[in-house]
Amino acid sequence: MKYDLARLKDESGNRMLHLAASKAPIQRLNQVPGAALQMQRELLWYKEVESIMPSVNDLYQNKKYEKSRILFTEEHRDLVKDGATWMKDTATQCMVVATLITTIMFAAVFTVPGANKDNSDHTGTGEPNNNYVQGKFPLVFVISNILALCSSVASMLMFLAIITSRYAEEDFLSTLPRMLMLGLLFLFVSIVGMMIAFVTAILFMLHYDVRRWASFPIIFLASVPVTIYALVELPLFIQLMFTTSSSDVFGKKNLNHHA
Repeated sequence: MKYDLARLKDESGNRMLHLAASKAPIQRLNQVPGAALQMQRELLWYKEVESIMPSVNDLYQNKKYEKSRILFTEEHRDLVKDGATWMKDTATQCMVVATLITTIMFAAVFTVPGANKDNSDHTGTGEPNNNYVQGKFPLVFVISNILALCSSVASMLMFLAIITSRYAEEDFLSTLPRMLMLGLLFLFVSIVGMMIAFVTAILFMLHYDVRRWASFPIIFLASVPVTIYALVELPLFIQLMFTTSSSDVFGKKNLNHHA
């Protein structure tokens, strides 16, 4: 039955693959956030229909002498441009944040609070503070600093790869969404590491001057940026992860199960 349906065509000579190559209505496209993800969804739908069609259907032309792949390119030319613009803008904005975190964490590792003892002449170039070096707080600070620095650099490279991409049609299928997903993940890890390093440094400097209950407001305030980033970027990250990593975007497993 599948191959019988594949041979059907309408009055304009369009087969199923020609119809799948047509651009979806704007109401359908708006269900997916971002022009790049909309282009990815269009590619996924075209590939899904193509997978059930005989290979010879790629050679069929409609009455306007258009093949399905050529029709897809013509129908989605504007969407490719919009997707490239959306990807560049998103990557550029995130890259600014990643660069800022990289600069801050690189400078913070050389200005560790309490790492040195002050001399009597107040030059600030004393001997290493052994209590600091052997404490737990400095170890957490160094680990979180390295984590934030490496993650921000990795995210910066991911966003740079997106900006310098060629933005071909096939890149929107998995390459660009996967790089954006990894960039957002590394950026989230770098923000978490930066906040941990900040809290650790503050608590160490005030370790002997405040009570234990005073650390909770500091930790709460430090968690606010992480929470805001998670709430803002989590829907986009979930959408990227689902469409890029899942093979069940159009409910294929459910259809096979009912069949």
